[in-house]
Amino acid sequence: MGFFFKSWYVIWVVSLSLSFFVKASSWGYDAKALTSFFHDYANKSVVNPQTGTLYNIPLPSNFTGMELRFVRLRSGSFRKRGANFSSFYLPPKLVPEPYVKRLAIVYENLGNWSSLYYKVPNHSLVAPVIGFTVYDSPRVLGTKKLNFSIRGEPISIWFDHIELQHGKNDTTPKCVKFGDDGSYVIKKMSKTNGCVTTSQGHFSIVVPTSPSPPVLRMKRKRCLKWWLIGFGGGFIGAVLLVLATTAIVKIVKRRRLRAMEKQSEKGVSFDTFWVGRSKMPSASMIRTQPTIEHDYIP
Repeated sequence: MGFFFKSWYVIWVVSLSLSFFVKASSWGYDAKALTSFFHDYANKSVVNPQTGTLYNIPLPSNFTGMELRFVRLRSGSFRKRGANFSSFYLPPKLVPEPYVKRLAIVYENLGNWSSLYYKVPNHSLVAPVIGFTVYDSPRVLGTKKLNFSIRGEPISIWFDHIELQHGKNDTTPKCVKFGDDGSYVIKKMSKTNGCVTTSQGHFSIVVPTSPSPPVLRMKRKRCLKWWLIGFGGGFIGAVLLVLATTAIVKIVKRRRLRAMEKQSEKGVSFDTFWVGRSKMPSASMIRTQPTIEHDYIP
């Protein structure tokens, strides 16, 4: 009973692992988790920040190519002067909501990782994804995200060191804003290499690409689906085969042992004793007495 329970437990674990593998293959990189990591990493990396100073925060080696920056500002000064750091110009007359005495801005540049975290169907990124997030700042970074009430000019975004070729209407570069929920909004560029926005988030520039033929996409999806099903079915089948073979071998051994016990019971009767779960024959410890073969003694 215990053996079969363990067998079904192994099958359940394998099935769960395969299900996780299939789901994980479609998840990709989690942009929301990355933003949360940047928040926590900046909070631990910067100690006693000076107001108005932009800090470049070195990232771990496995994030090479990304950039993380941090600045802490007074709300009153920010409202009067705005903030011109990194690739964003936040003009005056921006009022944080809800109101806080001090706020902190985290700037992100995903560099060559951009296309792994953010995608737009039938479009290609021609600029790195950059973004900024505003938090309350009781000490370094709080947990509360702030919004803006804009009473003047919108926020300007600049993409440096990129060359854009403006062609026909269907190939003209456009601005894209990504939401926290994976949504995106595409708009026309306001200036050369520039975009505008009225809220925080992540931004880039995209150009349309030729979509894959529907038939080809369907074939690829079907091939991937059947490959995953075949891989999972083959793996589970191999596990079942190994378990079934093990069970058959144990059953055969038990039957042979029982047959040998029955056969032994038909012959000379021996005492028996148990070793673990096996019954073993035991002979009494009596030595055979010597006898004289001939009566003649010289």
